[in-house]
Amino acid sequence: MVRAIGRAMRPSAIFRAFTGTYLLLRFRSGREHVVEIVERPARTLPSAEFKKLQQACRTVVAACLDGRQLDYGLFAPDGSAWERSVVTLVRRAADGCPIAFNAMPLLSVRRGGLPDEVLHLGLVMVDPAERSGGLSWILYGLTCFALFVRRGLRPLWISSVTQVPAVVGMVAEIFDDVYPAQAGTRASFAHQHLAHQIMQGQRAAFGVGADAGFDPVMQVITNAYTGGSDNLKKSFAVAAKHRDDRYNRFCAETLDYERGDDVLQIGRLDVGTARRFLARSVPRSAVPQLAVQGIVLAVQAVVAPLVQWLSADKPLGRLRAAR
Repeated sequence: MVRAIGRAMRPSAIFRAFTGTYLLLRFRSGREHVVEIVERPARTLPSAEFKKLQQACRTVVAACLDGRQLDYGLFAPDGSAWERSVVTLVRRAADGCPIAFNAMPLLSVRRGGLPDEVLHLGLVMVDPAERSGGLSWILYGLTCFALFVRRGLRPLWISSVTQVPAVVGMVAEIFDDVYPAQAGTRASFAHQHLAHQIMQGQRAAFGVGADAGFDPVMQVITNAYTGGSDNLKKSFAVAAKHRDDRYNRFCAETLDYERGDDVLQIGRLDVGTARRFLARSVPRSAVPQLAVQGIVLAVQAVVAPLVQWLSADKPLGRLRAAR
């Protein structure tokens, strides 16, 4: 577990950076926002803190949906998504009011015959009164960057399900090897294999019912809004547009908005992605804070595997088999 609070790292937080299991970051982003990133909150947080996080996310949903709530993903009745998601919550620093969150489920897949995970970019909700606050770099890029560093800078596959052109374009521009909608990227076996597994066993993570269809060539989910995400269905006219009209045209030509289609994008986060994120997306005022936390996470990513390697009595998968 990695924990950063305020502007200074506490000694206990640095110690946990070497010994913890899950990602937990708490820090102030500039003067206006306080950010909390929690991996698998149901396992990571004490009961009282966990309930506060749940209520804060519901507060944001109500602000976005005129008092209504969702009943899929984090908010499904069984509550299991809190066991497998990375949740980013943003509060106003002035009064502590929750104004935005992102829930990214870690989807179980297999690659190369071994268990692996895909980070699904998931549900993002921002209080309408705060949508000009420049929070997208925190809700998308920062969470992915922190998890990438925490996991030893190993390439991390990501997925996104959306009908919003602005999100389609953002995914295509931030991440690498994205299909579809990224110019020059063709569907590889990895794209198709991961998409197939996600649609076979992970539909509930993004509110797509069993009756929804799927075009494996275009990676389009047809009639997608029948599994608890009904309140998120939009028309093309209402859906937020991207500044690059290529992505707007792609969505208009590929998706049937009246029926309720989504596109399933598969991509990858690697060192090149992280470098572009730091160079293009992070505000200059946030770089010093992000650098300190990045160093701690990077040290953890190097030291923890070294300590594990020196423990000769423990198996390490393909690196060292069990006796």
